[in-house]
Formats: sequence, C-alpha cells, structure tokens
Amino acid sequence: MFKTLATLINGQNARAEDRVRDAFAIELIDQKIRESESSLRAAKSTLASLIQRQRSEEKQHSALKARIGDLTKRAQDALDNDREDMAAEAARAIATMENELTLRAETLNRLDQKVLRLRSSIETGHRRIIDLKQGAIQARAVRREQSIQMQMVKTGAGHGSVEEAEELIQRVLGRDDPFERSEILADINRDLDGGTITDRMADAGFGPATRSTADDVLARLKSTKK
Repeated sequence: MFKTLATLINGQNARAEDRVRDAFAIELIDQKIRESESSLRAAKSTLASLIQRQRSEEKQHSALKARIGDLTKRAQDALDNDREDMAAEAARAIATMENELTLRAETLNRLDQKVLRLRSSIETGHRRIIDLKQGAIQARAVRREQSIQMQMVKTGAGHGSVEEAEELIQRVLGRDDPFERSEILADINRDLDGGTITDRMADAGFGPATRSTADDVLARLKSTKK
C-alpha cells in the first residue's frame, strides 16, 4: 500500500516538474547557456595558464640544452688539455642536467597533450554554445507563435469562430435579391395579363409602340437638330 502511494506521489511530482520545465523552458535554456558560457570561460582561462606554463617550460628546456652543450664543449677542452679532474666535475654536472632535461621533456610532452585536448574541448564547447543559442532563438519563435495561437483561442478568433463567420457571410450573400424577385413577379403578372405578347408584337412592328426604344429617342433627337 505504502509502496503504491509512494509510486503515485513520485509520478505526480515528476508530472509537476515537467509542467514547470515546460512553463519556464525558455528561462531554463537561457540559464543553461549562461552556465555553459561560464564553463567555457573557465576552460579558456585554464588553457591560457597551460599555454603560459608550456612556453615557460620550452624556454627552460632550451636554456638547459644550451647549458649542456656549452658545458660539454668545455669538458672536451679540459680533456684535450689533460685536465681530467675538471672534465670529471663537468661530466657530473652534465649528467645532472641531462636528467633534469629528461624530466622537463616529459613535462613538456604532457603539457602539449593537455593543451591539445583542452583546446579541442573548448572548440567543441564553443560550437555547442552557438548551436544552443540558435536553438534558443527557434524556441522563442515557437513560444511566441504558441502564445499568439492561445490568445486567438481565448479571444474567439479560433477556427470555430472563423467558420461561423464564414457561414454567416455565405447566408447573407446567398439570400434572394428582393428587387430581382419583384421584377420576376412583374413579368409573371404581365404574362398573365397578356402585356408581354403585346410588347413583343409592338417591337416587331405590329401596331403602335407600347414603350420607348433607343431608335425612338435617336429619331427625336435628330428631329430637334438645327
């Protein structure tokens, strides 16, 4: 029983967390981008320190090699002049410096590898942040569109209202024209009274005209012409 209740509570908490994440998705995205940029800045600072140490090691390595070369030449000169005691002392110093040179070479090699790995990680992180920013722009656009759609639904500008308005327009436009209806009724009445056949016969030249025509108007205008 308690296990079932715990499962239900955990499920409800998970759903509540999802709702919160959905509601504040844009804010969370911006926060994650800021955190990523902060991590990237820290990585850049570390890389700068590594490169600085790398350059210092390179200088010391080169200086040590130069000292070994110089002391080796001097020891050779001492041997050439039968000063084996000084040559032996120089040899001990050279051996110590060569051991140090080996250690510095190993340190320099490790630094080179660290710099390469960190530089690659920084480049990858930089590209990912650019992608995140582009994704954030798209997410904001989608969120604005969703907000507009929700606002349209709340204000009654959804599909239902649009369809209802279109239906009302069609009903208004589809109604019969009362003037046309009255003209049709007048024609029907004239047919019943025989007026229509009289007009047609008058137009054909049988009997006097029952109505004015364009020819009559034109003839009247010509007769009044001076």
